[in-house]
Amino acid sequence: MLWTYADRRADGTYARIGGGPYDAATDTYGQGAFNADDLARAAVVYLRHYRAHRDAHSRAAAYGLLRGLTYLQTTSGANAGNVVLWMQPDGTLNPSAEPVELPDPSDSGPSYWLARTVWALGEGYEVFRTVDPGFARFLRARLELALDALDRQVLVRYGTWNVVDGRRVPAWLIVAGADATSEAVLGLSAYVRAGGSFRARKALARFAEAIAAMSAGSTREWPFRALLPWGESISDWHAWGAQMPSALAAAFEVLRNPRLIAPALGDTAGFTPLLMTAGGPDNGWLPAPIDRTQIAYGVDARLQALLGVASAADRPGLRQVAAFVAAWYFGANRAGEPTYDPSTGRTYDGISGDGVVNRNSGAESTIHGLLSMLALDANPAVARQARALAGPPVVASLQVVEAESAQLSSGATVVTPPSAWTGESQWSNGSYVDLPAGSRADWTLPTSASGEPRLVLPIVDLVPDRSAGTTTWSTGGVIHHGSGGAQGVSAAPGALLPVSVGVLPAAATTLTAVSTGVNVRVDALLLLPLISKLQLGANQLLVSVDRHPRSVPVVGRGTAYAYTSTGQLHSRRPANGRAEVLPGGFTVVLN
Repeated sequence: MLWTYADRRADGTYARIGGGPYDAATDTYGQGAFNADDLARAAVVYLRHYRAHRDAHSRAAAYGLLRGLTYLQTTSGANAGNVVLWMQPDGTLNPSAEPVELPDPSDSGPSYWLARTVWALGEGYEVFRTVDPGFARFLRARLELALDALDRQVLVRYGTWNVVDGRRVPAWLIVAGADATSEAVLGLSAYVRAGGSFRARKALARFAEAIAAMSAGSTREWPFRALLPWGESISDWHAWGAQMPSALAAAFEVLRNPRLIAPALGDTAGFTPLLMTAGGPDNGWLPAPIDRTQIAYGVDARLQALLGVASAADRPGLRQVAAFVAAWYFGANRAGEPTYDPSTGRTYDGISGDGVVNRNSGAESTIHGLLSMLALDANPAVARQARALAGPPVVASLQVVEAESAQLSSGATVVTPPSAWTGESQWSNGSYVDLPAGSRADWTLPTSASGEPRLVLPIVDLVPDRSAGTTTWSTGGVIHHGSGGAQGVSAAPGALLPVSVGVLPAAATTLTAVSTGVNVRVDALLLLPLISKLQLGANQLLVSVDRHPRSVPVVGRGTAYAYTSTGQLHSRRPANGRAEVLPGGFTVVLN
């Protein structure tokens, strides 16, 4: 078993604690001391370490963790195959935690912990089938039991689609999450690669198909080719657990289905470089980058995706971007401090948006830090480059302007709803501006940090009411606020979405919107330079949302590697103070 949290004491030591309120009289926690999620992911750490180094301790640890994990799996009755999430210090299972987890009881339906159990069992089978065939048979039986649960609870909906604010979304994602489904796909890929059942291959193909369908946007449209993680929102992207590109790369290498690799390339060669220039793998773009906390779970997901897709699609340039991501662990972050301690293997719990390090070190953070280190061990050139990149980062990229900072004409009002969370996304800064017919908003904007013209993307509430009004913008763009789609299974009518209204000249510092009708709500403005930049020391990552090739000034006289929008190398040449950046592509400058 592994304790869930490790809270840092004042003297620098750590206290192992569980989740939820602690009752000293019964020595129990509201949730529990140990949980299936962390057991599964820790087992993957030891399995991968054993596979890389044939380390006897790691093999024994993986064996023990997998046995402990399967103790939490229900083996009979209506819930057979599902997994209880929490265990108390004395080994008692806690199916119904406080605060309540969904599903409740935790083995009553599909869950993140069921998906992660499949991940661990699949990778476990692949390792143990040659070193301990008897244990591998046990793992296979338990994985097939988990597939029984997924067949009757999730895959029974294969081929059916939900509607989410007008968009068709696959209805056979585990807990409506491409993030959860991606972790199951990692396990199924390993299992099928090691000779798993035909049923597992079919499940793998169907789950991978669902993940691929979550690709959204374009090189100039939000979310810029990202794979969205949640099947009940088209306005929500989060970094934690966003292993969708990794899963598609793994499934592609097993199934060889070319339709799986294109969405993975869009996410890794398109969205991820843009995310890095905007400040790194923030926890939540909802759709504004509201939750700017950064944690190892999100950093590791970006790193694994870049390395996995680079290998599966033969795109070596993605490894260069991976070095910029991995440098987060070594101090290239908002705090300018390492988050990983090689002397202990500890990874801190994260960095806040204002650069404060959370020096607690829970299981999840250390697990994903170690998974990243194992990936870097397997890619030593990336590891060397990551350690060489100095921090903290300097960015010239995305700027967010709140709608309520505008000068409002008579009739326009700032509205602060009871909750910033809409049920599927979040109002930036907890407020928005309501613009009735004839009203206007005038913004004074910050100057362009990069000196570049900026793509203007107001975040507005698009509703399915065709009688809703329009806004006309001083850039020449027009937004029809009633152009939203049917609500479907989403939690709220309408969707908060960034909509492009054109390009603002580099010198411009004002913007105006005029309304013609009702239901016109503006949340914030995203100002995205046509060329965004991330600088770490003397090295740079540049990303384009321009429609034309550009030659732009860069630091130093190193080597510039220019890549297309799908990550293919276009040119490699001395920078000499300038570098080429292709439309929708990225360029890496190394000095």
